[in-house]
Amino acid sequence: MKQVLVLILIAAFAATACRKDSFITGNANLSTSADTLHFDTVFTTVGSVTHYFRIFNDNNQKLRLSNVSVSGGASSFFKINVDGTPGPAVSNIEIEANDSVYVFVSVKIDPNAEDLPFVIRDSIHIQYNNQEKWVQLEAWGQNAHFLRSRIIAANETWTNDKPYVILGGLQVDTNATLTIQQGCRIYLHADAPLIVDGTLRVTGEKYDSTRVIFRGDRLDDPYRDYPAAWPGIYFRGESKDNYLQYAIVKNAYQGIAVSGPSVNGNPKITLSECIIDNCYDAGILALQADIKAQNCLISNCGKNMLLAMGGNYDFNHCTSVAYSNSLLQHKEPVLQVTDFVKEGNTVLTAPLNASFTNCIFWADNSIVEDEVISSRQGSSPFNLNFQNCLWKLKNNPANATIANIIANTSPAFDSVDTQKKFYNFRLKEESPALNKGTATSVTIDLDGNPRPVGLPDLGCYEKQ
Repeated sequence: MKQVLVLILIAAFAATACRKDSFITGNANLSTSADTLHFDTVFTTVGSVTHYFRIFNDNNQKLRLSNVSVSGGASSFFKINVDGTPGPAVSNIEIEANDSVYVFVSVKIDPNAEDLPFVIRDSIHIQYNNQEKWVQLEAWGQNAHFLRSRIIAANETWTNDKPYVILGGLQVDTNATLTIQQGCRIYLHADAPLIVDGTLRVTGEKYDSTRVIFRGDRLDDPYRDYPAAWPGIYFRGESKDNYLQYAIVKNAYQGIAVSGPSVNGNPKITLSECIIDNCYDAGILALQADIKAQNCLISNCGKNMLLAMGGNYDFNHCTSVAYSNSLLQHKEPVLQVTDFVKEGNTVLTAPLNASFTNCIFWADNSIVEDEVISSRQGSSPFNLNFQNCLWKLKNNPANATIANIIANTSPAFDSVDTQKKFYNFRLKEESPALNKGTATSVTIDLDGNPRPVGLPDLGCYEKQ
């Protein structure tokens, strides 16, 4: 009797093993990890990042896929690789019971395609046991100007006919001027700094579609919002007469870095109605530089503004603000001013002349007590002035002249949602910054709206 029972158990085990090793031939249960793959903006000739989905065999027997193919075939913009085998069609794919295979999908857009954005669609057809399933593909593609490791040696003007994609870096040579007209979009790769030894002139206008945007070239989630997506804009020693109006610089490692004093008595760089946002290290980094800025928003950077080793600075109606979020933790003051830098054991100093008028310096969700700090080590002139500002701090900045300050009172920004990373730094009706400015020559705000003849609001936005 025991021998019979053993034989029955062996037979049952063998039957089960045989069933799992054989292929299911009738109706089969198959699922995919996605019904549609969405590709964000894809620049022609560069292609995209690779997305993938999984095909699951939800059966207790092996399943053979007779064919997995791109419907558009070899002429499709989309390319597939199924379990290590490239397409456009792959046959006889075996999937073990309750297992899966990966399908990798990339897309490249025809460089001769039309200039305006367009949608590219296709699908992946999965066939098995006289059954079928589809996964839809969709890409938002766009033609662009591609510049790789380019040196601009003569005056050049960019228009907004197509986006500009910078690979390997762009350098504006000494005595050359690059003019970027309103509406241009400049996308820079992770290895692509914009280095200015000559002159950069950005002439944007106040509407969203006419501002000039500098940002990284990864537009797919989640990378589109990552700081340090590209190096930044660097104005070096001989650079002169730079002018940026209605420009947006975002997601860089260092947004705008300026080194060296003016070579001709004019500001080395003038920033008017600009936004510098979500930069990993610094929004504005200046070393003995010469900057004039009005109506600028510097927001949510590792160090919003670091002005070191002296220099000449005039900031009027600017807002420097930071909130900790999942991408950047606010750990540094939103404004740091010094007349020195350290190189090893050597301390280098230079004269400082810095004026901040009608500005807001604020942060939240941070461990920083003093959002404005200053430090002096040299014996050179040190002139630091704050007039009609709102700030958050415990100790006043050292060696500074201070007048008409609103301290440690929230500016009451319109909307801040750090979870959704939504920030509207315009002022509410109850903001203490309303009508607390002093009259200056600035007649508009960051939106291009008029400022009053009388007392203006503090910061880059005027309540309308």
